[in-house]
Amino acid sequence: MTRDHLRLTTTLAAALFAFSVFAAEVAPRQAAEPVPAPAAEAADKTDAQAKAPAATIQIALLLDTSSSMNGLINQARAHLWSVVNQFASTRYDGRMPNLEVALMEYGNSGLPGEEGFMRVVVPFTTDLDKVSEELFALRTNGGQEYCGQAIHVAMKELLWTKSNRDYKAIFIAGNEPFTQGPVDYREACKEAIAAGVIVNTIHCGNESAGVSGMWQDGATIADGSFMTIDQQRAVVHIKAPQDEELSQLNAQLNATYVTYGKDGAVAAERQSAQDAAVAGVSGAAQLDRVASKASANYRNDHWDLVDAVEAEKVDLAELKDEELPEAMRGMDAKERAEYVQKQAEERAAVQAKIRALSAERNLHIEAERKKLAAEAGEADLGEAMLGAVREQLRAKQYEFVEE
Repeated sequence: MTRDHLRLTTTLAAALFAFSVFAAEVAPRQAAEPVPAPAAEAADKTDAQAKAPAATIQIALLLDTSSSMNGLINQARAHLWSVVNQFASTRYDGRMPNLEVALMEYGNSGLPGEEGFMRVVVPFTTDLDKVSEELFALRTNGGQEYCGQAIHVAMKELLWTKSNRDYKAIFIAGNEPFTQGPVDYREACKEAIAAGVIVNTIHCGNESAGVSGMWQDGATIADGSFMTIDQQRAVVHIKAPQDEELSQLNAQLNATYVTYGKDGAVAAERQSAQDAAVAGVSGAAQLDRVASKASANYRNDHWDLVDAVEAEKVDLAELKDEELPEAMRGMDAKERAEYVQKQAEERAAVQAKIRALSAERNLHIEAERKKLAAEAGEADLGEAMLGAVREQLRAKQYEFVEE
């Protein structure tokens, strides 16, 4: 054996000896740390998902409020609640997403021309009654309709989320060419989609005018849907056997709300006022709103103690007597908790009845609604939005479940 060969053999032997010592030392530690079973890994993943914030759905409505758009606004007032109901069955990673809605108006000559005849009416909010209230407050007035600038302002002034899993969409509706105004619609649409915001365009008129007016092109640039609607189409109410009971349950539901804070009474009045306003548009809109109020998307933790306690936004023991409704003043901490819990249980029972009756009602009117839609030809705002939303949510891996 050569000297080099002997040196190599000795080196290898030493390395093997060192490895055997290391293995003997770490073996007990490895034995004390079992590899997690697949079930444990799944449980850990489920726990992590539960702790992570839920996904968010953000819908920004950009409505043309020039003189010819009264029908469009009326449809928006009616169909806000049918669109909200769409999200009651939406899930991402098994959880219901948070829903935020924003409202903008553009094309109204009553607004400052130096700002493009537009304004953010309501920034992103979960307060759906506030959105409804502002929709009913909109008034049309002749003006210049600058779609590109409206999209740019929506991107600049609204607080969009940064997460790629969230569904973020603009729905812009109007009837003048998409090309008008100082901001190039193509650049505005590119700005939106670069931030993960889909732009859906809704032309109030026939398809050929929408195509030539570049409404379709705007949607194509920003991965959205191009739709045409008849803004003058009336909202049709199909009567069903469940209608009267649902209206009665709505009154019972309102009675379970427990106001608190300086704005509680005002918000409760807004709730009742919006019930009446939506009912004035159509019976169908009223019942869509009742169904929405029975879903998790309708929450009022900023003025209602039942929702606030559930969201852990208040400590009942720390609230001052003057911040509480008359019925709760003078109660101690235990009595307050029992009172709110009783209202919560009553609300849950009423909401369960509303959901069951609404499901029956939907089955009853589904066939007739399809028939009426086929006869009407052009869709209305609600039908156009619902179709686009479902398709786009599925593309982002959102699921729909039957409640």
